[in-house]
Amino acid sequence: MFYVNQDPNGLGNNDTPTDNEAIGDDAEIDDSESNDSESNDAEIDDSESNDSESNDSEIDDSESNDSESNDSESNDSESYDSESYDAKSDNARRDDAEEDNAESNIDGNNNAAVQLKHSRRSKRSKRQKKSINGPSTCSEGLNESEESEGGNGTATRSRRKRKGPLIEDVVIDPGVHFICGLSDVNAIINETAELTCKLSSEDCEGAWFRDGKKISPDDNFSVIKDGAIHKLVIIRCEEEHTGKYRFEADHRKTEAMINVKDPPRIDPEDLGAFTEPVTVKVGHNAIFKLQFVGHEPIKIKWYKEGEELLDDNTTKIEKSASHSRLLLSRCQRKDTGEIKIKLKNEHGFIEAISQLIVLDKPTPPLGPAEVTESSAKCIEFRWRPPKDVGGSPVTNYIIERQQVGRNTWKKLGEIPGVVSYCDTDVDHGRKYCYRIRAVTAEGTSEVMETDEMQAGTLAFPGPPAPPKVVSASDDCINISWAAPNKTGGSRILGYILEKRKKGSNLWTVVNAMDEFIKEKKYAVKDVVVGMEYEFRVSAINLSGVGEYSNASDFVFARDPKMPPGKVIGLKVTETSYTHFVLTWTKPEDKPGEQDEAKGYFVEIRPADCIEWSRCNTTLIITTSFRVKGLKHMEMYWVKVIAFNDGGNGAAEELPNYVLAMPSPVRPKFTNHKMKSFMVVKAGNSVRITVHFEASPRPTITWVKDNVPVSKRVTVSNSDGSSQLLIPSSERSDSGIYSILVKNMVGQETFSTEVRVTDDPKPPGTVELDENVPGTVTVMWEPSPDEKRDDRLHYTVSKLDSTWTIVADRLFNNRFTVCNIMHGREYHFRVYAKNDMGISAPSESPTCRREKKKDKFMVYIPTFKDCDLRCAPTFIVPLKFHTAPKGYECYMSCAVKGNPPPRITWYRNHISLNTNTNYYISNTCGVCSMLILHVSPKDMGEYTISAENGMGRAECSTTLSVSE
Repeated sequence: MFYVNQDPNGLGNNDTPTDNEAIGDDAEIDDSESNDSESNDAEIDDSESNDSESNDSEIDDSESNDSESNDSESNDSESYDSESYDAKSDNARRDDAEEDNAESNIDGNNNAAVQLKHSRRSKRSKRQKKSINGPSTCSEGLNESEESEGGNGTATRSRRKRKGPLIEDVVIDPGVHFICGLSDVNAIINETAELTCKLSSEDCEGAWFRDGKKISPDDNFSVIKDGAIHKLVIIRCEEEHTGKYRFEADHRKTEAMINVKDPPRIDPEDLGAFTEPVTVKVGHNAIFKLQFVGHEPIKIKWYKEGEELLDDNTTKIEKSASHSRLLLSRCQRKDTGEIKIKLKNEHGFIEAISQLIVLDKPTPPLGPAEVTESSAKCIEFRWRPPKDVGGSPVTNYIIERQQVGRNTWKKLGEIPGVVSYCDTDVDHGRKYCYRIRAVTAEGTSEVMETDEMQAGTLAFPGPPAPPKVVSASDDCINISWAAPNKTGGSRILGYILEKRKKGSNLWTVVNAMDEFIKEKKYAVKDVVVGMEYEFRVSAINLSGVGEYSNASDFVFARDPKMPPGKVIGLKVTETSYTHFVLTWTKPEDKPGEQDEAKGYFVEIRPADCIEWSRCNTTLIITTSFRVKGLKHMEMYWVKVIAFNDGGNGAAEELPNYVLAMPSPVRPKFTNHKMKSFMVVKAGNSVRITVHFEASPRPTITWVKDNVPVSKRVTVSNSDGSSQLLIPSSERSDSGIYSILVKNMVGQETFSTEVRVTDDPKPPGTVELDENVPGTVTVMWEPSPDEKRDDRLHYTVSKLDSTWTIVADRLFNNRFTVCNIMHGREYHFRVYAKNDMGISAPSESPTCRREKKKDKFMVYIPTFKDCDLRCAPTFIVPLKFHTAPKGYECYMSCAVKGNPPPRITWYRNHISLNTNTNYYISNTCGVCSMLILHVSPKDMGEYTISAENGMGRAECSTTLSVSE
């Protein structure tokens, strides 16, 4: 639905039409009729053309556009002129005639056409009544025609066509309107308030109203017109001035509210008197009072240093509707501070601030006293003023003195309020104490007592810092220095400066002995052109001349030099992961352009940084430099700067960056004694260490039988070595271990066969076969370890008169023994052997070959059995060991004894046999102990004890651990 704009000026609530204006009623009626007409037409169109939807949409669009065009024309031509009303009435008549003609062409049997006829006749009657009663705000500018086609009696609709010319648009002047309306104002009682608005015309007059009553200028109201701006000024606001104010001009109006408030207020004179500080002496009372006005009720609060005050023994607060009074009784020094009153009602609040000053005697001066000068004639010292002067400035200090060892104090008098004193009445070598009191108008403070001070000791000043050369020329050298750190307890009176030529041992005084140098600089003019000098300086105090400083650097007495040129042939001669070496040639010496270089500075810059950093703080005299502290595989830019007394020369920079890595080296192994085969007893550790050279740092891969090593294996890599460790080996760890060392230059590999085994188990049952005369075939069941150890073999021994080996390294399970004599008894033993050791024997049954001859009796003499038992003894003792921290340590020795002795290891007399951190073994009298990772806690004395029934033996050594 289309609505007529009732606010053509767009002013909203602040620009509303007056009661005499009437806008919008007629327009709303015409719009509603026009809309009803359009909706009825749409209903007829829908009922007439159910078969042609596309034609209906085109017709609806055209009708809608025509209707919107006429509505806009109607709004533009809105006017209160009577001629406009006649024109609109003529248009309405023409529309009615067209509608009658269209209705006569519609089939009478069509109900939709009949409904259209009745609705349009009712609309026409309404328009006629409206033309009689008053003007219309919109008109229909469309001529409609409808055609019907016979044949089957169906009604069809056709496009409406406009008949007659369009009515010209009449532009209506909207008149005066508001550019800026009134705004609500919050005013303070007895102060000025102002309302302001602005019209679109400067020639228009207006009127002001308050609560519907017109305002005339008088003593309270002032009406001001400044062009298009209109103002209403209330000179002195009162509570009755609160209300709604309106300004009207040319049938337009704008409204606003004025709210007059009455917050707490203080007279300026009373406020000025209240803000003056209140000063009282300690123990006296302080009173603060203030007058005020404002809308009641008013809340009153007093504060001291931000904390609210409440009535108590020392605080009394009086409150009334127009004033308040604060009484502080028996004030103390700590009560000094800010006093504030806060007044608040429903209209606002106000605050006033004053100060309370409580006067008291000062606190003692602050120590400790500092001796500024001590000599045989005087003692000068200083202290700090009191922390709290009590509100009054310090006028004097009272000084008393006591000689150490005496009980009496001597008053030296009063001095002005300075915090230093010089006592000239002292005796050489004596010690004194002083008492100091501060004096103000409120009294004298407690005493501050100093420590003991001694007069007359000779304390010479320390050496100043070495002199520095500021500048040099042919006839003058300017020198400066710093004061000594130790002044000897008295002030520095001056300095003595000496010079010495290079190559000479004689120092000469530059300044006259009776004229000390007061400042810490001097211009030496007694110099010879081209000579080289050095300088030293000493300080003088009341005790005398102090120690001389170290000598300055040598300096030539000549005019300033020209800076040197660029270094020549800068290059890198050596690189590694942490450093590289630079070499260069000194720059050329061109008189008048560039002088000889005195030294060099080297600067580097990482590739990812923009800041240069200097590698050396002191000058490099040589033409080479080792740059250290680099990051692994980092890129660096490098430059070298020559320097002399004339300053820095131009920098010479390498054209390419330097990579922190060694020169490429193909991997190669450096340990030529590496074992390609090793046997390890099960349970012991397996350790393979390989040393190599390679650059850049290679990748290292360990494999076992061409398969990556298991997680039980620990691999430790460093820059030049790699170690494989199996802490506790098993038989399954046997195999070929290979290491692959590879980098961008090449690769190298090395393999070691590791066999993990143990003492073999003895063979099974031994049987004898005597089928062939003179021979015996010994047969035995294999050892249980035969299948797991391919290097296991057997040894056969025969007992005739003694045990002798008849066969060794047998890899089968039988052996035929020859030369068996009849009539003798034979015993056989079979041993299993491998790379680790020999098993216990397996005994055979007795073998006896009987002779068929007569019995021959042989008398064998009786022999006494030989006693082979012996006490334990160490054949090979322990050796002294020194092991690096983190590495392994292997100790071994050899012991013999029968029966085999029991072996026990000790560290610092504590048994290690049950300690799992140590791997201990005893094989055929060879006793060994392995420490995998040596640490400082492993240091100490190690002892091995061997004990059997025949006796006991010990052997000791010491283990040292190096970092």
